Amino acid sequence: MKKIILATLMVVSLFAVTGCKKANKKVAEDAVSDLKNRGVFVLGLDDSFPPLGFRSDNNEIVGYDIDLAKEVAKRLGVEFRAQPIDWDAKEMELETGKIDCVWNGFTITEERKNALSFTEAYLNNDQVLVVRADSGINSLADMKGRIVGIQSGSSAQEAVDDNSDFSSSISKLIMFKDNITALNDLDIGGVDGVVMDSVVANYSIAQTKKPFKVIDESLANEGYGIGFRKNEPELRDAVWNILKEMQNDGTVTAISQKWFGRDISTIK
Repeated sequence: MKKIILATLMVVSLFAVTGCKKANKKVAEDAVSDLKNRGVFVLGLDDSFPPLGFRSDNNEIVGYDIDLAKEVAKRLGVEFRAQPIDWDAKEMELETGKIDCVWNGFTITEERKNALSFTEAYLNNDQVLVVRADSGINSLADMKGRIVGIQSGSSAQEAVDDNSDFSSSISKLIMFKDNITALNDLDIGGVDGVVMDSVVANYSIAQTKKPFKVIDESLANEGYGIGFRKNEPELRDAVWNILKEMQNDGTVTAISQKWFGRDISTIK
């Protein structure tokens, strides 16, 4: 009797696994069609990440990534929606289907590549240290015994952890919800430096005119990609192919000129 029950369970399990595989394959194959049927492309982002995605004075979500994604949605024949998310929960927001992709200065790492389906890098970036201009800090070594701030859930954490000389020399590492909050704390002296994306740091300093400076030494070089669900490479490829078309017809260059004053795209 036990043998019969065991055999039955094995058959049921086999069908269940086979069914899941077929379902997952169907999801992957239908990702683009499903998006077009829904009629809206939902981008998940941290809406305080200038100039890639942030709130304008009119509280509208704008930025380099936003302009790119709007044009991609247009060429896909669907509407565009920017959906602010908790950056710490970005992978969960994606896996639960609340968003179609994470597209907002999303650094490509090996760990993330194992969990998500990434495009190639569309921008290069460095993790840099921002300090007050009058601080007397001119190198990473000068941060010995000082307090550093970073955005929680960002690749700045990995950059700090991977630089053992730097991480062991500082006295404290403080997490912030976003880079803007971290820079505000730097402005009032709550921290002595902020490790963050060079793209965001240079733009923020230029726009706010606050007395900050970027230390020349980089903690890490990285590339920004667009993250999709692991079983939806077709949607990833569809978006990437459109971006390549946009690069070739000058659209990406025009958008890059608008936000950076030059073409810094790495799309080929």
